[in-house]
Amino acid sequence: MKKRDISKLITEQRNENSIRIDDKSTEEIIEIFNMEDQKAVKAVIKEKKNIAKAAELIVESFRKKGRLIYVGAGTSGRLGVVDAAECPPTFGVERDMVQGIIAGGYEALIRSIERAEDYPDEGVLAVQGRNVNHKDTVVGISTSGSASFVIGALEEAHGLGANTIFIMCVPPPEDMPFVDVFITPIVGPEIIAGSTRLKSGTATKLVLNMLSTISMIKLGKVYDNMMVDVQVWNAKLVERAKRLISHIGQVDYDRAAEILEDAEGNVKVAIVMARMGISYEDAVKLLDEKNGFLRKALEG
Repeated sequence: MKKRDISKLITEQRNENSIRIDDKSTEEIIEIFNMEDQKAVKAVIKEKKNIAKAAELIVESFRKKGRLIYVGAGTSGRLGVVDAAECPPTFGVERDMVQGIIAGGYEALIRSIERAEDYPDEGVLAVQGRNVNHKDTVVGISTSGSASFVIGALEEAHGLGANTIFIMCVPPPEDMPFVDVFITPIVGPEIIAGSTRLKSGTATKLVLNMLSTISMIKLGKVYDNMMVDVQVWNAKLVERAKRLISHIGQVDYDRAAEILEDAEGNVKVAIVMARMGISYEDAVKLLDEKNGFLRKALEG
């Protein structure tokens, strides 16, 4: 793999707005941060069409019983792992449906292992280790677009038939035919030159939020603007579930608690039971007929 010269990348340049930042007051530094962070939001919306294409590929994979697999290094890798970890409790999906791979493995989540990103062969092995196939979508994350681990992983994933997406904060290169969709929010030079955990990290997090959440919406995991496939894994989530059942199912709080128990903790089933006045078995059957979409079950 050809080594990339990062010296000319936007992410490595000095930001004119933060010159002499070490001589600024704390409040002045905060103002600089706020001004620059707004650029991340604007950069993301410019990538709307590419984000939409990527989300459609992910939904396509899910409908084929495939997976969404994030691959990144450093901050990018951590953001991918976090997004993957949040999907099961939020949307009630299996733990292996959305996965995160970070260069350097588990230790890299809590301790920087900077050189881990330099080995494309390790990226290849990581993808092979997850048994990536044509049903899956693999999302590479590297704000500079230069992490060899990520590039190696994407090229291998493409060779195995998977959909491939690359999130980076620089213009897309022309020598990566193995990438199906590039998402490139150009946020400009960082406040501290080269510290891409700042604006670039913010833009990346925004994109990941969209990719996972939009795909879950399209699978029927959300009703209106509420996460109705929430898993009742702790006290907070149990309370949230009861409120959902009470509100959407149109029953009082105490009755919602009873129905949640009768529904074996399945919030969506409980809502159908409450709203339609039907049994657990009939609610499960109705949702199955509607492919899990609560609105279709409730509105016919």
